[in-house]
Amino acid sequence: MTKPATVVGLGEILWDLLPSGRQLGGAPANFAYCSHLLGDRGIVASRVGGDQLGIDIRESLAKAGISDQFLQTDATQPTGTVRVQLDPAGQPKFEITQPAAWDCLEWTKEWQELAKSANAVCFGSLAQRSAKSRETILNFLSGTAADTLRIFDVNLRQSFYSTEIICESLKRANTVKLNHEEVPLVRELLNLNAADDVSFCRVLMERFDLKLICITRGANGSLLCDPHAVHEHPGLRVKVKDTIGAGDAFTAGLVHEHLRQHGLAEMNEAANQMGAWVASHSGGMPPSPAAGMERALADVS
Repeated sequence: MTKPATVVGLGEILWDLLPSGRQLGGAPANFAYCSHLLGDRGIVASRVGGDQLGIDIRESLAKAGISDQFLQTDATQPTGTVRVQLDPAGQPKFEITQPAAWDCLEWTKEWQELAKSANAVCFGSLAQRSAKSRETILNFLSGTAADTLRIFDVNLRQSFYSTEIICESLKRANTVKLNHEEVPLVRELLNLNAADDVSFCRVLMERFDLKLICITRGANGSLLCDPHAVHEHPGLRVKVKDTIGAGDAFTAGLVHEHLRQHGLAEMNEAANQMGAWVASHSGGMPPSPAAGMERALADVS
């Protein structure tokens, strides 16, 4: 693929409320934004309230060059927010408000057409905490083409997940991304017999007929596993501001390379570059670098 891909972040968009102020966030939104920076058509498919916070989200997306065409408005529920505290290492702790507008995602004709045209869609477990949004997300995934890249970013938050949500998501995905802290949780929830990361990937891949599994390891890089090979990356050393959205940026870099049929090594390098670049900034949607993304990513290599 040489032309820009249509890449959808499906699920929550919200305001991260940090001690330093608010920042636009939500894993699918972060992913779509970073995909946009890489030159793809990053689309946020979510829902905001008819409040000032929702208006501000639309204005922020417009300033970033991202359309709000597939951003629904809820007349009752408020725009989502998350209270975020950072530890000394920049690791976030989240307190996610409930309910929020993105708990009420609707399966519309516009979203049906978007699903048909998507080259890739990334979704997680958090936006499936409500039955309505879960149904809409599963409908969206079922409405994609057979060759659409469907990435399940596990993204376990608080108590907003279950074995059922994880299993149903894995059945509809063909690619999975999770971090090293989530591996033992998923292994226990699914009762997988796997002694290490590679065997975990192999067992999960066989059970759910997956094409690619990614395990991120924070500062220690990542592991990619497909049916034929394994590739490990040691990570890139940067001065971390915070790690909010770094995993979403990793996914965006991975998807960008995957859609262009690059190998595991190229995907892993590009994904780690994007993750490191975001981690060296505050929040999950750093401003587009004046010198361009190619130069910015080269600086963190």
